Amino acid sequence: MALPLLKYGPTSQNQRVVGYEVGGDEQPRVFTTENLLSASAMDGLIWAAYRQIFSEHQLLKANRQKILESQLRYGQITVRDFIRGLVVSETFRRYNYEFNNNYRFVELVVQRVLGRDVYSEQEKIAWSIVLGTKGLKGFVDALVNSAEYIENFGDNTVPYQRRRILPQREQGETPFNLKTPRYGAYYRQKLGFPQLGAGLPIKRIPDRGRNGGDPADYRDLARLVIYSVKMPPASVTIPDDFLAAVPRR
Repeated sequence: MALPLLKYGPTSQNQRVVGYEVGGDEQPRVFTTENLLSASAMDGLIWAAYRQIFSEHQLLKANRQKILESQLRYGQITVRDFIRGLVVSETFRRYNYEFNNNYRFVELVVQRVLGRDVYSEQEKIAWSIVLGTKGLKGFVDALVNSAEYIENFGDNTVPYQRRRILPQREQGETPFNLKTPRYGAYYRQKLGFPQLGAGLPIKRIPDRGRNGGDPADYRDLARLVIYSVKMPPASVTIPDDFLAAVPRR
């Protein structure tokens, strides 16, 4: 018997506040099949779905789900089904699920599927229980079939980070792909990276005892410079009858 989803109290995050700002370049672009007019527009929608679900280094031709793409292009599945298929794909499982514990994986998927941060640790625990009892497919089904997903994205819209840019702030919230990278701290330590310059000696700037740019610091270097005497350019004398040296043809 599967355990029911635990209750958790939502907090007042940005995406829960009604926005009154005028749309602009800084606002997220909405990709939906409701207003597609060309095949190139469908290509853009599919690419936006890949960017939303996968990280940048996972966007490879070998990782494309061509069967799902074909079904979406011919109207056999909806955008919601396409998102569901991307998250339960073997590529997403290999690159994300197998390198994270359940709590971090729940946080990552909630960000990319529901377009928001998790509300609290209680929500992480609640969805982790669903993941542990129903598996990856059951967990993803519960997310894309939730009232929150349907209310915000429906069947035809690609999920996006809701209200990342706020007009009263100088800088918006960090994008989810930068805030929550693929590897957690445990696996970064286990795999031994990052190791930028590991094992190399540390270079230190010698202390000259003066402020930087003091000419006295370069006096000895200047004494080693060998000045070369500039010779005047050689003069060339052109004879008056130089045309006589040109052979006749």
